[in-house]
Amino acid sequence: MNKFNLKIVSLSLFLTLAACSSSPEDVEKVPDKSAQALYQDAKQALDNGLYQKAIPILSAIDSRYPFGAISHQVQLDLIYAYYKSGDIAQGVALIERFLRLNPGHKNIDYVYYMRGLMNISLEENLFQDMAGIDRSDRDPKHARSAFNDFKTILITYPDSKYASDSRKRMIAIKSRLADYELAAARFFMKRKAYAAAANRGRYIVEYFAPSEQVEEALVIMIECYEKLGLEELQRNARQVLTVNYPNNPAVRDL
Repeated sequence: MNKFNLKIVSLSLFLTLAACSSSPEDVEKVPDKSAQALYQDAKQALDNGLYQKAIPILSAIDSRYPFGAISHQVQLDLIYAYYKSGDIAQGVALIERFLRLNPGHKNIDYVYYMRGLMNISLEENLFQDMAGIDRSDRDPKHARSAFNDFKTILITYPDSKYASDSRKRMIAIKSRLADYELAAARFFMKRKAYAAAANRGRYIVEYFAPSEQVEEALVIMIECYEKLGLEELQRNARQVLTVNYPNNPAVRDL
């Protein structure tokens, strides 16, 4: 994809995301009905996948009837609508407000789950998939946040219906975080910062095993410890590599 086409895609993405947000004018255009009547309209839109249509209706209920009987459900539906429409910033802001005001709500596990999904969405790089660019060196701050949200569900709400999927997503995120640490280790290796590279490798082995990144991390540790003259640490790392990855070239070369 050339730069011109990439700019067009970027502009199209910006316009699409901009169109997702509900403006005050959109909310004001919502008919003056009871909360229940408006909620029925919103549910119909949600059921039909018309999330951008549902957002101003739900927003109108939220602003007009903030203490109504269905206020919490309206906010939960609005969080979902923001997520499905791609308006992650508004969704995260609403989640933060909900967690602050309703920490003991019966559906709080769902709120953490949705924040995890939104952080994953922020982490995903559209242009990496389109252009084949490896960005494993990019700081995975949103991946870490998502990991913590899913971890909260497993630890605090182990019986949640979102626990199983949260566990699966944590495994996938774990690989992303390990990729970042491995990219950092390679970076330090190229610059002959062997102590820093070895520390990154050890971090992968300690916190991301088992994962496919561990094998290379051990190889990096062995080479770094050799450069640093740390024979015992090198021997220990080589032993771990030998036991777990006997076919690795570093083992065969012994």
